[in-house]
Amino acid sequence: MPATAFPAPLRLRSFDRARDAWPLDPDIIHLNHGSFGAVPTSVVAQQDALRRRADLSPVEWFPRIADRVRAARERTAPFVGARPEDSAFVPNASAAATVVYNALRLEHGDEILVTDQGYGAITMGAQRLARRFGATVRVVELPLLGSDDEIVELFSDALTPRTKLIVIDQITSPTARVLPTARIAELAAEQGVRTLVDGAHAPGLIPDAAAAAGGDWWFGNLHKWPCAPRGSALLVTETHDREELWPLIDSWAAHESFPTRFDTQGTIDATTYLATPAAIDFIESEYGWQGARETMAVMADAGAEIIAEGFRPFADEDPLTPLPSPVPSMRLVRLPLGLGSTREEADALRMELLDETGVETAFTSFRGIGYFRLSAHLYSESSDFEAFVDRCIPQILQRAGIRPASSVTVS
Repeated sequence: MPATAFPAPLRLRSFDRARDAWPLDPDIIHLNHGSFGAVPTSVVAQQDALRRRADLSPVEWFPRIADRVRAARERTAPFVGARPEDSAFVPNASAAATVVYNALRLEHGDEILVTDQGYGAITMGAQRLARRFGATVRVVELPLLGSDDEIVELFSDALTPRTKLIVIDQITSPTARVLPTARIAELAAEQGVRTLVDGAHAPGLIPDAAAAAGGDWWFGNLHKWPCAPRGSALLVTETHDREELWPLIDSWAAHESFPTRFDTQGTIDATTYLATPAAIDFIESEYGWQGARETMAVMADAGAEIIAEGFRPFADEDPLTPLPSPVPSMRLVRLPLGLGSTREEADALRMELLDETGVETAFTSFRGIGYFRLSAHLYSESSDFEAFVDRCIPQILQRAGIRPASSVTVS
């Protein structure tokens, strides 16, 4: 039995079974909320109604879109502890990073610090920024089990007179842990270094995520844990030079100041932004955000134990990887050696197992070691994690050449 009991299938205020609130395929096991999220049925319906309204009267819809986006921004920004006037909607975290990178100017020989636990697309953007100006990108290697104090000390040691920018994750994507971004940003500011905080996973998991992050710029995805439609994220900043930030599309609001110029983006489908407050309100009204974080933490602990127990008879060391600063909803379970040792191999394993077993998973790689990164949301049930043991572990062991698939059972 798991050390932490898995809750019975959750009941929401309007649903006897939480899973019924999401239009997820019942023939698929959903264990990877963290990558692409899942949108509740009521929010899908609201977005569909907004799209329908735009299609019925485009000339009424688009000239007034800025007012609608501003209203959605005013409702959404407080959820991450930000003021609406400091917040701009963007399509996703990578778009937010690109907006910031496009505004920065470096000198030849300047330096950007990133980490080996950062999100690849954001790091690639930093590398492009460096190439434009003849600057360099240096990787700060963070130990998987390093304490917050150790991580801050590593950044203190890494800063040099050439360092101009730190790019740091609030919650790491490959390793599912919280980093002390506010402390790092404070340390950096003392030396005149600016900090860009990647909070892609933070909204919903960290209360007032933008306010808690510190730094000069913060961004976070709303399609992940808040369950908004995909294509909704916030960029938040109070910096003195934020008027240098421009949306990725030049449109008729280009003469407006930040963040108003982001409210009009031609004919993009802004219904992703407009439906975001409904997603945030859905979780609050049906269960409560504080309760959701607490429940997801219990689910993640119990689910990780269920899966780790399935691997233990075949492992030389405990596959469960407890982290110093875990997030409420995600955990790591180590794969057999040789599997998922690179990001490409981990991604390939994800799709192979989906095709073969009907289980949606996330596998990550850190320093040549592969991990199963489990995710839990309110719709998760113990049977989902047991299905991983029954369906996926035999396939994983077979790929590792360890034991026949028939040897795995769920206790």
